Amino acid sequence: MAADPDRLAELGLTTYEAKVYLALVRREVSSAADVARLAGIPRQRIYDVLASLVQRGLASERPGKPTRYAAVSPAFAIERLMIARREELDRIERSGKDLIDRLEPEFAAGRKERDPLDYIEVLRDRAAINERFVELQAGIQQEILVFTKPPYATPAQENVEGLVVTRRFRARSVYEYSALDDPAFAAGVRRFVEEGEEARFVEELPLKLVIIDEAIVMFGMEDPVAGRSDLTLAVVEHHALAALLKIAFEAVWAQGITIDELEARLAPAAGAAGR
Repeated sequence: MAADPDRLAELGLTTYEAKVYLALVRREVSSAADVARLAGIPRQRIYDVLASLVQRGLASERPGKPTRYAAVSPAFAIERLMIARREELDRIERSGKDLIDRLEPEFAAGRKERDPLDYIEVLRDRAAINERFVELQAGIQQEILVFTKPPYATPAQENVEGLVVTRRFRARSVYEYSALDDPAFAAGVRRFVEEGEEARFVEELPLKLVIIDEAIVMFGMEDPVAGRSDLTLAVVEHHALAALLKIAFEAVWAQGITIDELEARLAPAAGAAGR
């Protein structure tokens, strides 16, 4: 069974070198043209490949016109290749160990370095905001407090993950009165309330805000010039900030009214508009 050139390539030969060596093995001596034909490689490459094999001690030249070439014995050639491979692997191993010795101190020192703001994360892409919010909800241990106002990353009627959280943990949300202007969104809010969310409504909220377990806050950052058309949120893991914002949340919560109170207040206005 003919030897596979890939097996020789594993020992460090190029594909062309492996094919030429195997072609030489099949003849006592061969011209360059004969080797190119037997090996199936381009004629313009054959002399370079033969010269490389001769230089590596895997083939020899026989004087004459034309010059002929012969393979050294496979036992000698393969042993020579394995020795060269071992030397290469030894060199790589020494180099790898040297790199480890050089990099380990830097790695250890790097573990002690910390960006003073690495607890702050800014999100601008809507998909990234949704993904991060889902991650934060998955880590809730006790409660989630929310100021909900436009623009919405996920409308209430589409927020399936939020419903799961509402069933498992204490969830309190403050909405703006305008949340009930859209029937679909209003139905979503009503469903959250039915699932156990405590909801309050105020005329206007200062910003979008989420507080989780008095440890993590997510809040909207509006461009003071452009207004709130762009959705940009910051996530901060900071207990003191979370505690301070919870005080603000409680103050706004205390001023809010329930969904039933808001609907009762809006009903006369709706009736008057219909007259």
